[in-house]
Amino acid sequence: MKSNRPVNLSMGQILSVNLRSPVAIASILHRVSGLIVFLLIPLLLWVLDRSLRSPESFAYVHDHIFGNLGVRFLIWVFLSGLIYHFVAGIKHLLADVGVAEGLQSGRHASLAAIIIAILGILAAFFWIFL
Repeated sequence: MKSNRPVNLSMGQILSVNLRSPVAIASILHRVSGLIVFLLIPLLLWVLDRSLRSPESFAYVHDHIFGNLGVRFLIWVFLSGLIYHFVAGIKHLLADVGVAEGLQSGRHASLAAIIIAILGILAAFFWIFL
């Protein structure tokens, strides 16, 4: 007799199934990028507040805070999350109106979103660090 009871899968089994699907990868990355953006917004708002206080504080932020390699890396991480979240959000909005809803077209749209986001993230890297 076939049982219809749910089966508990280990984390390794879940990852082995999900990491083969570009749709699942795009969905997981969309959630992670949203979390990154959410967590880094307060830090960037603080930097914005410091830079808008006076011309001297703007010069301090420009020279000392943005001159730091670690801060530049955090800004790149924020921009990377924002770029991916934006691109994947557009993909999800298009799917909501009926574009790329099928299995194959959804896979192609997910791959396209990942590739477009990677290109944007690389452009942000060159813009911030070079």
